[in-house]
Amino acid sequence: MSDADAEAYLTVAERGQAEFEVKGSEFIGHVAPADSLAEAEAFVSEVRDAYADATHNVPAYRVPEGDMLREWASDDGEPTNSAGKPALNVLVQREVRNVVAVVTRYYGGVNLGVGGLARAYARGVSDAVDEAGVVEERPHERFTVTVEYDDSGTVRGILESAGAEFDAAYEADVTFDVRVPIDEADALRDRLRSATGGRVKLP
Repeated sequence: MSDADAEAYLTVAERGQAEFEVKGSEFIGHVAPADSLAEAEAFVSEVRDAYADATHNVPAYRVPEGDMLREWASDDGEPTNSAGKPALNVLVQREVRNVVAVVTRYYGGVNLGVGGLARAYARGVSDAVDEAGVVEERPHERFTVTVEYDDSGTVRGILESAGAEFDAAYEADVTFDVRVPIDEADALRDRLRSATGGRVKLP
């Protein structure tokens, strides 16, 4: 991993939702954290299902895909560039990533024009991001640690002292599913090897 891969980034702290009206049209902005394309698309589908009676559900997201940051949006039937692009622009301008947004619209009978739509869809995302809150996050990696029972207490103690997130499964051997910031992972693996005399199995 390069140093750039381990840099902190901004994302939303949790799911957020914001509602407002513009000339009779009801807008509902939704945002959620998403660490992959699959998570982003699942959230878009979830909102579309929940608001299937809405006139439009406009999605936008910025999520990692391989070594790239994938940015995508759709106007979902609104005039070209009046909805998806303004929604995505908010995520770009606020420098949040690993995030997905959907703005739901119930048409109120008055046309808002391209400018009015752009402002409303941008506000839908911005208000929902405000509601969710923005946090600094560090990229994490996952790996599994497998040890015999005799070493499991040592491994658990090291993981706890390092502040790593983990789940343990006690079967024939003990397997720890570990989640740790990328820039701490190599040092943690070295500690585990050293503490168990190399008996720990790592990927």
